[in-house]
Amino acid sequence: MASRSVLITGCSSGIGYDAALRLRDKGWTVIASCKQEKDCVRLREMGFVSPQLDYTDDASITRAWDETLAATGGTLDALFHNGAHALPGPVEDLPTDGLRAVFEANFFGWHSLTLKAIPVMRQAGAGRIVFNSSVLGFAPMKWRGAYNATKFAVEGFTDTLRLEMQGTGIEIVLIEPGPIRTRIRENSIPHFERWVDWEASARADQYRESLLDQLYEGQAGAAFQLEPEAVTGKLIHALTAKRPRPRYYVTTPTHVMGALKRLLPTRWMDWVLSRAG
Repeated sequence: MASRSVLITGCSSGIGYDAALRLRDKGWTVIASCKQEKDCVRLREMGFVSPQLDYTDDASITRAWDETLAATGGTLDALFHNGAHALPGPVEDLPTDGLRAVFEANFFGWHSLTLKAIPVMRQAGAGRIVFNSSVLGFAPMKWRGAYNATKFAVEGFTDTLRLEMQGTGIEIVLIEPGPIRTRIRENSIPHFERWVDWEASARADQYRESLLDQLYEGQAGAAFQLEPEAVTGKLIHALTAKRPRPRYYVTTPTHVMGALKRLLPTRWMDWVLSRAG
């Protein structure tokens, strides 16, 4: 039997890196893409096919897709959308161009790559497209407005696509991790420093008192963090189960917030969320 193939984005570290290693160990042909070429070089030295794929660059997406099909013989069994970044800060401090940049990376690029995968999977009569969302895709937290918005968009897009793909053999799945030990906080710092003029903000005192510490020190949620392998476990089930679940919760905060979202009135949920940040 031919090895099953999967394209994973955002494989330089964290969830994508762990998924690439573990799926390869299970016999999958893994196409492990990264945003930066230097990370692709490192993965190629480890034996991966690793195309450079920047979700904000259509030409990059096309090149990576062509390289993927060249490596798999023109087919693809699964796609795992994982690459993303954050732009921390209160919504009122986010310039529109900064928000656009986050949407290009976290949403529009995912859409573009999905449109390339669907015809190939439709022709094969089967496929799995898995979207790595977040607890913040249904339970927002303060100071994360840009990331919240992109994940809410991913959730709506994915839920719609799941309905539309019924009968095609293509399964559409959401994973909603919660706090996982990755570099997303550290990787968000350059975007914050580029786009947010916090010293000119009406909330400058809040930045000094707590927000900068949260960003640069990152202790919030540490008690509930799991390792990336917790997400990979859910991903493997989503890729191999005869009937995968529409969505997979991963961490305790995701389970708790999912239950509260179903049970609490909006005002009460707002009270909970305002203290979770």
